[in-house]
Amino acid sequence: MTFAEILERTPVRELGAFAMRATDLDVSRALAKPAGSRDLEDFAALIGPVAAARIEQLARASHALTLRRFGRTVHMYAPLYLSNECLTTCTYCGFAKGLPIARKTLSVAQSLREGEFLRARGYRHVLLLTGEHQKLTGVDFLCEHVAALRALFPQISLEVQVWNEDEYRRLAAAGVDGVVIYQETYDPDSYARFHVAGKKRDYEFRLGGPERAARAGIRRLGIGALLGLHEPWREDAVALAAHALHLLKVAWRQELAVSVPRIRPSASGYSPEHPVADTELAQLICALRLVLPDTGIVMSTREAPGFRDALVPLGVTHTSAGSHTDPGGYTEPGEAEGQFEVDDTRAPQEVADALRALGYEPVWKDWDAAMRAEMAEI
Repeated sequence: MTFAEILERTPVRELGAFAMRATDLDVSRALAKPAGSRDLEDFAALIGPVAAARIEQLARASHALTLRRFGRTVHMYAPLYLSNECLTTCTYCGFAKGLPIARKTLSVAQSLREGEFLRARGYRHVLLLTGEHQKLTGVDFLCEHVAALRALFPQISLEVQVWNEDEYRRLAAAGVDGVVIYQETYDPDSYARFHVAGKKRDYEFRLGGPERAARAGIRRLGIGALLGLHEPWREDAVALAAHALHLLKVAWRQELAVSVPRIRPSASGYSPEHPVADTELAQLICALRLVLPDTGIVMSTREAPGFRDALVPLGVTHTSAGSHTDPGGYTEPGEAEGQFEVDDTRAPQEVADALRALGYEPVWKDWDAAMRAEMAEI
């Protein structure tokens, strides 16, 4: 079954309600289970108020499990925005169509300058991002930029609009290694309320994106929910965990990572009525690790420096640093509007030094295309 079918049968609201009334016994039962055997009900218990009172215990368990599965390593990547042109209206996004912002789409030469800037700072993995503009930043545009950047980066991922399976095959052939697709919110009613115009309004097409990318041969998958859109946030957290558990079954050849970004200020002016607190985000990361022991957890520069550092031992395995969310922002800053405000403005080496101070090793490269050929021969 597809995840759309799975989600329809998953009692997301009931599990969100269960999280709020879960008892200390429910939390103890979830914690006592061995890694890899916890289910959605355990996850719900671990993100509830009673579990919050035991956050130190959750943190110790999450830390120990992360060390066993990932060691003391954190994968470093950099976002590289190619365009902020967009034909979609998402009411929370700084790129939304109709906003009176400075727009810019990079040429191949400009994206190479951005890439050379990032490579000189140690990066070997870039995440290419655009707004949703089928004509200006379609598959042909992406393939052209990926082909040029392959000379600089052995790992190239995309966080752009979603495509059909054949289009993902073209992107994989061009050199795309990973695809990141945030569902934003898994609640269909909230999704419709926040996505009011453009192709992104198609909830189910977006929901099936990771599965199409996996069938097309994309090696890395990233999923996430934008915390602060749907209230209560625990419902989106349950749906995200369910999505990850499904992908681990149907896309078992792929590497999976989950992300839990919070809403940040942008040109849209949107502000959540009930923002997710720092302690709640920390608890969520612990719960995700305990239910998804072998899944990567991503932390972006949306969060403050000290808070980001504190979250690393709880289960974070991937992080960006020195990020710009405006096209051309590394070499030609200020010429275009960014997607959202960045809170952690430290340079990549500063973040790497902070990781080492915590006892972790920043990993700049962990994959090369040559490995795929070698694996195929085995």
